[in-house]
Order: sequence, then C-alpha cells, then structure tokens
Amino acid sequence: MTNALPHPHHWVLTLSCPDRPGIVHAVAGVLAENGGNITESQQFGDPDTGLFFMRVQVESTAPRPDLEHALAAVAQEFSMSWNLDEVGRPVRTLVMVSTTAHCLTDLLFRQRSERLPVDIVGVVSNHTDLEPIAAFYDVPFHHVPVTKDTRADAEARLLDVVRELDVELVVLARYMQVLSDDLCRALEGRVINIHHSFLPSFKGARPYAQAHNRGVKLIGATAHYATASLDEGPIIEQDVERVDHGDDVAELVAMGQDVERRVLARAVRWHAEHRVLLDGHRTVIFR
Repeated sequence: MTNALPHPHHWVLTLSCPDRPGIVHAVAGVLAENGGNITESQQFGDPDTGLFFMRVQVESTAPRPDLEHALAAVAQEFSMSWNLDEVGRPVRTLVMVSTTAHCLTDLLFRQRSERLPVDIVGVVSNHTDLEPIAAFYDVPFHHVPVTKDTRADAEARLLDVVRELDVELVVLARYMQVLSDDLCRALEGRVINIHHSFLPSFKGARPYAQAHNRGVKLIGATAHYATASLDEGPIIEQDVERVDHGDDVAELVAMGQDVERRVLARAVRWHAEHRVLLDGHRTVIFR
C-alpha cells in the first residue's frame, strides 16, 4: 500500500521591490524547490519609480512555515515587501455607512451569494437607519454617533471595533463623515472609499445636482484608498455612465448609484484577492 501524496495548498504571493534582473527567476525557483506549481503569474516594472511588482498564484505541497522561510530569504536578497495568503480566503471586513443603503445592500448580497471573497463581520454607522438591513443579513450593527465634540471618541470606538473583530479591511460604503488624519494613518492601505463622482470632479455636496447643472454627458464613480488628503488617495477603480439633457437629477442619482455599486464591488474584490499593489500615489492592478 502506498502513502497518499500530500494535498497541495493554493497560495497567492504578492511582492514589490526595486527592479533588477533575476527577480522572477529567483521567485519561481524557490517556489519550485518547495513543491510549487505556478497557476497564475503577473508582473509589472514601473519605469517611473523603478519598482517591480508581482502577483503569483501557486499550488504547493510544502507546509506554510517552510514556504515562508524560503520566501523570506529571497525577500531579503531583493529588499522585497511581500505577502503570502490562501487563495480565496474571505477577508474580514467592516462596512461603514450613514443613511444611504445601496452600496451596503449590494456588498451584503454579493457576500451571501458567495460572489465576493469577504467576511463582513460588522456594520458601523453614525445613524440607525440601516440597522434593519444589517439585521436581515445577520451582521452585527454598531451605532457610533459622531458630532463635532465627540469625533475623537467615535474614532477611538471605531478602532476598538477594528481590533475586537480582527478587521483587515474597512469599506466606506457612503459613510458621510471625514476620517481624521490620525485614523487614516492608523488604517493606511486598509480603507476603501467610494466617491460619488469621477474624480477629480464635482467634489462636495450634491454631486449629481452639480453635474446636472453643468449639463454633463458622463457621470461616474471612483473607488480609492482613504488617506489624510481628502478624496485624493490612490485610485483602485472608476467607471462611467453616459447621460443626456433629458435625464433629471433623480435619474442621474439612480444611474450614479448603479455605477457606485459595481465600482465599489470590483475594488473590494480586487483588494480581497490581493490584486491591488500600492505604487506611491498610484495602484498596480493585476486583473
């Protein structure tokens, strides 16, 4: 009787480092030495920053500690920043909302239908309007009211929730509060915001009314990482809808909400699948 072969695990490896010859060869070699079979590989060298980016999916029979130890040696040689995770592992996600429901309901539905690789472990809101939606999907709801005088306490409570729930990703799904510089720094690279316009344009309140007044022919939405610079974080995804002079403000809002839903969902999916790598103020997206 023969012993069964070890069951391979499917990993996703992402890395960035200063560009130089031999990176792909070294990474592929260490994976092969640890029983790895590469199933997907993408790379990009940025001539402007001199950085190299790579995303690899690999099936390997090696135990995770052995694989990480081998990769650490290569990472040291090439001064790499790197991450190894299981392919398809749901990312623990916290969704923040105010009173507008379309992005929240879309994310919860996509998660339940197993189309989005996230585990939404909580909903935080500065209002209680959307608590019934969270309850319908059996997701804990946290009411954290925010006023000018309580903003610091509210952000401290938010960080408590992030720690208590072991949150990896925060999604601002039309959360209509500005995060402080300190909070943005504490959660850097872990907060995705959906902006209800095609940045940079029509910032501030009532963007669709502004667009209507200007007679625009395209409306859009932008998903980006939240930073201390308001609405200027690295952009992950954008999309647009064509409109014309016959569309009123209500019709623009409805079309705009459709764009917001799909742009945010794509951004969250790509982040959860480790397809987004930061390149300074830009992003590299391996789709």
